[in-house]
Amino acid sequence: MVIVDPVTQEIIEGKLAATVDEMGVVMARTSMSPVIYEVLDFACGLLTREGELVAQMNGITLFTGTFGTQVKSLIALYGDDLEDGDILLTNDPYSGGTHACDFAIVKPIFFDGRILAYAINVAHYLDVGGSVPGSLAPNATSVFQEGLRLPGVKVVRNDRFSGEVLRIIRENVRLPDIAIGDLTAQVATVRVAARRMGELARKYGTAVVEAAFDHLLAMSEKQARAAIAALPDGVYESRDIIDGDGVTTDPIEVRVAVTIAGDRLTADFTGCPPAVAGPINCAAGALQSAVRTIFKALVAPQAPSNEGWFRPLDVIAPQGSVFTAEKPSPTGWYYEGSVHASELVWKALAGLMPERFSAGSYTSLCVVYISGKDAAGQPFIHIEPQHGGWGASKDADGANALIALTDGDTYNYSVEVIEARFPLMVRRYALNLEGGSGAGRRRGGFGVIRDYEVLAAGASAYCSFGRTETPPWGIEGGAPGTPNLLQVEDSAGQVSNFGREPHIALKSGDLVRIITGGGGGWGEARSREAEHVRRDVEDGYISKETARNLYGFDERMAG
Repeated sequence: MVIVDPVTQEIIEGKLAATVDEMGVVMARTSMSPVIYEVLDFACGLLTREGELVAQMNGITLFTGTFGTQVKSLIALYGDDLEDGDILLTNDPYSGGTHACDFAIVKPIFFDGRILAYAINVAHYLDVGGSVPGSLAPNATSVFQEGLRLPGVKVVRNDRFSGEVLRIIRENVRLPDIAIGDLTAQVATVRVAARRMGELARKYGTAVVEAAFDHLLAMSEKQARAAIAALPDGVYESRDIIDGDGVTTDPIEVRVAVTIAGDRLTADFTGCPPAVAGPINCAAGALQSAVRTIFKALVAPQAPSNEGWFRPLDVIAPQGSVFTAEKPSPTGWYYEGSVHASELVWKALAGLMPERFSAGSYTSLCVVYISGKDAAGQPFIHIEPQHGGWGASKDADGANALIALTDGDTYNYSVEVIEARFPLMVRRYALNLEGGSGAGRRRGGFGVIRDYEVLAAGASAYCSFGRTETPPWGIEGGAPGTPNLLQVEDSAGQVSNFGREPHIALKSGDLVRIITGGGGGWGEARSREAEHVRRDVEDGYISKETARNLYGFDERMAG
């Protein structure tokens, strides 16, 4: 057994972190899609030869737990049929992935004739075919309506692109040049990773590098077990509602039972409904990732992610449920379903770890697709996740205008980029103060309002907003938050409201207004300190009337 000295271990771990960060820089600088280089809707990682994650850049939170399942599915598919110079592509939600728009590029990294590690880059493509521009029909009832799937193909052989695979992609997507540009950028990142891992192996030898991998995973596992063991054993349950699936508006009740026993934690989703008709289902890989997101926040929120942290975690769910959908159930809007799995575990643990977990958030990414043709007659597809209000915690008000739980270290577009790239004008971008947030001793954070004026004739939009009916939950007597909403206002001032909508015809001059909700409150509103209420009034967050009615505030109290 090889023992790695502490200095060498630290150097190797630093090299791993630097490598995945370098992959991210290369991707952001060379990709073609604004949703990648502006929003950063991608993530990169390094895994052992067995498919266990050892390093991941900051990126899409929900990719954290899918890297291992995707790589292991490819290992099972190919076995020994992998050679130096091969690069694989998969976007299959049922083999550890998320939805067809997320292309995973995986490179087996060889050294001295054997696989040392795997590099992976998962990125969201603007369009992969299917029934609508952008590929995510909110009313899809089958995965076959959601675009091209390539469940484990060799896109590169002997370091040369497969012309056949590239032609298949080009002929099945609406923006082929952008898609191939993004693919090329992904391939560049995994090649960077291969070079850096080669440098490590040449300097220290493969035995030392692999021993460092093992030590990193073992130490993370040890810390995770210690963090769980410090918590009281018990069963912690929660329930929530998903507001429709895109096909119907019927509420979907979901639940979880979180069991802490010694140094293990189990999240059991038994009792959740079968996969629904619409595309808010997620597959098992996305469920694993959704739970891991919260588990990591519980045991070590600041530490770099790797597979070792999750060894004490078990996720139980019956096959074919809304959280473990199987082919041909649609999964295009998987993040709208999987975020509820995250929030269920979050809600169950909030009372147990009040210093770590807050009240409910606006939850949904509130994504709107706007597509059509620009002034030059070229097709465009605009997609953008939106920020919203997070719930209050025991000691602090909720965060304003923060990205949803699923997306992690991502951004929205700057106004300048939107107006330069698309026939859209941003007319308003402000906190959603009129919508409010959950009142409490600590109030929820505020969502946002973002108005886009459509400058193109004949454009259209579609959306799938969650929490349009069921608001974010409060804690310890805190009030619920406020809902999300999409509005379209025409030039005559006529306003139409939407939640999950498959097609909205747009005219030049129409305003598309995205309204995200506020987070839930913590504690009784009338126990909020007078100086905090006064400050909110002075800052324009709440009106004097709200201060009186919700918080019982009289200016003489703080005088």
